[in-house]
Amino acid sequence: MTVACVLSVGASLGAIQVGMAKALIDRGIRPDVVVGTSVGAVNGAFLAGREFSADAVEELAETWLGLRRGRVFPAEPITGLLGFLGVRRNLVPAGALRRLITRHVEHERLEDLPIPLHVIACDVLTGSDLRISHGPLIEALMASAAIPVIFPPVELDGRLLIDGGVVNNTPITHALDLRPRHVYVLPTGGRCQLTAPPRGALGMLIHATSLLVAQRFAGEVTALNGSRVTVLPPPCPIRVQPTDFDHAEGLIARARDAAAAFLDDQRGRVVALSCARRRLSPITGDVGELPTAG
Repeated sequence: MTVACVLSVGASLGAIQVGMAKALIDRGIRPDVVVGTSVGAVNGAFLAGREFSADAVEELAETWLGLRRGRVFPAEPITGLLGFLGVRRNLVPAGALRRLITRHVEHERLEDLPIPLHVIACDVLTGSDLRISHGPLIEALMASAAIPVIFPPVELDGRLLIDGGVVNNTPITHALDLRPRHVYVLPTGGRCQLTAPPRGALGMLIHATSLLVAQRFAGEVTALNGSRVTVLPPPCPIRVQPTDFDHAEGLIARARDAAAAFLDDQRGRVVALSCARRRLSPITGDVGELPTAG
């Protein structure tokens, strides 16, 4: 029997997942499998590649403390102009993100990771979400984190892929395909009211996208009913923009405290999940069972 961790989208709010991971490790909870989308896939790759140890979580925290917007979303006027004119599919070059990911992953392929990692991306042509379980790790992460309009799509195994959060920001169902004993969900946000609107076009685009896909997550959590799932609570309210990387320390601390209190209370949000057969997807291998709502 296994324990799975699901890590959601969130851009700079991915720092929240580090605090949640600290709370899990502090209580001796270590996953046997990790499923992630977008920044959750990147965080998941870092931790799965280092056996999700306490040292790995601390190392990831240090990495987040050193991040700044320019290392992820660098301003490049020419790329932005070409994207605006329709010559390119993106406004921000992906080179900085690729260098950042390459610097912090220690394995070349997904199947080489000490803890299995499953990365969620979205097929541009079909609009379906895909679970990538094998193949080049960096390409899978780049595809999962390819925020539409911001970063260019990534071609992998003959498919054109973008950020998995477009259709599935918190891939609980994909984790349940693996039939774990328990699932811990590490989201980066919820239905918290903002105190101020996002700044800039990039911030507004990411915020609007997160609002659209958050509806699916909310529906899944309330409708699922079978095995056990614990959704850790993110800090609320969150006054940090998803493109602002200057507040990682505070987000990590708040998330750790909130998750610790939640776990210690032993009244976590646990819902049951029933399962039904799902069609095989060529890029994912044997996907097994998919839970159904209701």
